[in-house]
Parts: sequence; structure tokens; C-alpha cells
Amino acid sequence: MIRNAAFYAVALMTITGCAGTTGGELVGVERNAQFYEPDPYGMVFVPQGSFNMGQNEEDVAGLSNAITKTVTVRSFWMDNTEITNSEYRQFVNWVRDSLARKALGEAGNEDFLITEDKQGNQLDIPLINWETELDWKEPDNQDALAFLYYEQEERFFGEKQFDNRKWQYSYDWVDLQQAAKLSNRFDPNDGENGKYHGTVYDINGEAKNLEEEGRKGFIMHDKVWVYPDTLCWIQNFTYSYNEPQARMYFWHPGYDTYPVVGVNWKQATAFCIWRSNLLNNYLRKEHQPMAMDYRLPTEAEWEYASRGGLESAIYPWGGYYTRNNRGCFVANFKPLRGRYTDDGSVTTSAVSSFAPNEYGLFDMAGNVSEWTSSAYDESSYLYTHDMNPDYKYNALPDDPIVMKRKVIRGGSWKDIAYYLQCGTRNYEYQDSSSCFIGFRCVRDYIGE
Repeated sequence: MIRNAAFYAVALMTITGCAGTTGGELVGVERNAQFYEPDPYGMVFVPQGSFNMGQNEEDVAGLSNAITKTVTVRSFWMDNTEITNSEYRQFVNWVRDSLARKALGEAGNEDFLITEDKQGNQLDIPLINWETELDWKEPDNQDALAFLYYEQEERFFGEKQFDNRKWQYSYDWVDLQQAAKLSNRFDPNDGENGKYHGTVYDINGEAKNLEEEGRKGFIMHDKVWVYPDTLCWIQNFTYSYNEPQARMYFWHPGYDTYPVVGVNWKQATAFCIWRSNLLNNYLRKEHQPMAMDYRLPTEAEWEYASRGGLESAIYPWGGYYTRNNRGCFVANFKPLRGRYTDDGSVTTSAVSSFAPNEYGLFDMAGNVSEWTSSAYDESSYLYTHDMNPDYKYNALPDDPIVMKRKVIRGGSWKDIAYYLQCGTRNYEYQDSSSCFIGFRCVRDYIGE
């Protein structure tokens, strides 16, 4: 009888041990399922690696701004093409529609706003309800939506058109650079519950006292006009007829697969934040783990990806020349002292018109130059780390213009072959837009 009782006791311990205890061993936190990161839509995987960053050919311009340096970058995902007009219009339309839904909700149509959480508690800030259908032609909606259109006296030929000057995207992010400073860290030994100390600065240079703000002091806020500068097609070139592109390039379906241009660095950064929120809001609704945020690539990541795993490649395709063995140009740039059409296009071409590099990335040379997240400094290679090197500077509105330079890479349809080289650096000012600069996004890989 005693032996049977002992047997049942051991069996009960085994059963309960499998169900809820660890037997005193360190086994980690139980997960319902093993995590697997699916390939992000429209992106390719760029594996971790080391390479010689910098000029691989003669420094034709004599700038000495790309001294060769061995660096290592971690794995990441990268858009296989530049962001297209169609993709950027999804962002623009979302901003427009969110303003419309908010206005209708505030005008009394509560179907367009979510004011309570699932437990019935009142929300401090109402959320936009995207489930309710938005009818722009509904007569009852016209008064509330009138502010989104040009006033009568501003209309061309009396035509009713959207006033895209109203389309601003407000967004927030956490400034981890300022949060990482030792002077801004949480002190658990100060008082009963601990305190934050130090000062952080917002995008306008205004100081925020962390003792008063606490952890939320690291949240930064900004807003940006999202509509591209379509007039850059005219402004960028003196005595040049580019009115058709200014009128049609961004919105016409014939240019859907062409890279978006006229987007400055701040707009490209805001797009990345919007894209991150778009995905993670969906994943939350589906009770799925959140994904890494989208962002602009660092200068080192961009150069590493452009080489496609080919050590010391001068161009993304690895060769010394801009023609293939049939004599055809392999990128969209300015060949032969200005014979633009010899590569197939006068200005931009549809993305993926030319063969990709070894990583499967299209147009890493030519078509449009691309924004990176990195600030530009001629000597940054000398002091940045050799692991995931990056140099960031959040320029304030009153900073000298030289502090507002951001690195662009890859060369464009209006550049000579020198700017198509993997190691060639260039810059543009963060608040300027051009008809030869676009961008693509990256996303950190979870793991190594």
C-alpha cells in the first residue's frame, strides 16, 4: 500500500511538473510557438558581413571624403526597388483620409472615431475608425470636408481640387540616442521609487527636464507635409522644358512604377515611421508579435548592400564598365557627355528596368539617388565605429545649413558614371527636394 502511494506521488509530481513547474531548473519562458520571421513583402535579405567601405577607384573629384575602412554590418532586409509613386501615394492618401475621418468624427459622425477601448473605458485621444466607408460625395459630409479643398478664390479655372498643403502627418518616436546618455538614465537609488535626471532636447532645441517629464520626456514629436514637391522638375533645371513631369509624374497611373521624387529627407523619414505603424497596428489586431521598424538605411548599410557581396566592386554589377558584353548600358544615368536616351530613358525609368545585383536589389546605381539616415561629414569615416558605423545629427531649425547635410548614394539619371560607383559619397540638405532623389527602406533582421 505504501509502495502504491509512493508511485502515485511520483506520477502526480511528473504530471504537474510537465504542466506548470520546471523541476527547479532554468528552462526559460514558455512560448506557445517558435518565432519565425517571414520575408517582408517587397524586400530581400542582406546577410551580415564585413567589407572595405570607401573608394575603390581613383578619387576623380579629389574630395578625400571616402577613405577606405574595413567595417562590419549586421543582417537586414532592404526594399528590392526604390519606393514608387504608387507606394508613396498610399501614404499620401492615408494622411488625407485620416484628416477627413477625424473631421467627420468631430463634426458629430461618431462612426468615424473610436472613443472607447474594448473594456468600454473612455479613450483620452479618440482613434480613427478605418472600418466605416468614407464617401467623399455624400452631401451630408461636404461641410465637414470643405477645409480639405482649395478656397474658391484659389482655384484654377474654378475646378474643385484637394488642397494638399493641408496634408500633414503628425508622428512620434522615442529618441534612444538621448535616452542612452548616462546623464539621462534612471537612478533607482534616488528617493523611494527612483528618478530620472538630466535634460533632453526636442526637434526645435527646446529643453525638457526629465525630473518633471519622466520617461515620456524621450518621446519626440514632429509633423511634416507629405505631398511631394512636383515643381522640383522645373526648379532643378534652368531653361529646360519639364512641365509635363511637374504636372503628371506623381499622380498619373502611367508613372505608378516609377520612383517617387520631390521627397525631402524629413518626408522620407516620416514615411518609414508611417509604414512601421501601418504594419504593427495590423499585427497587434491579429495578436502577432510586432515587427522591427522600417527606416532609412545607414550609409554603411547602403554601400554594403550595393556591392552585392562582391568584394571591392566598383559598380553594383561588379564590372569596371557601364556597358554589358553586348554594348548596352546597364544603368540609367547620363552617358556619353549627355546622350541621355542611350540607356533607354531621358529622365527616370520604371523601377527594376535593369538587372539586379547579386543580392537581388534593383537600381542601386542610377535612376534616382537615394537618401540614407546618415548625416554627412567629410571626415566621418575617421571616427565612426567599425561595427555598424553611423553618424547621426538631428539638425535644429536654427543650425547652420552645413549641419543639415544628409548622405545620398547611388547616383541618378542626371549624373555621370562616377556617381554610380559603390564608394562615391554625395549629400543634399535635409529640407530640400529634387527630381533626382528618392529612397528605399530597410528593416532590421531579428537574429543574426
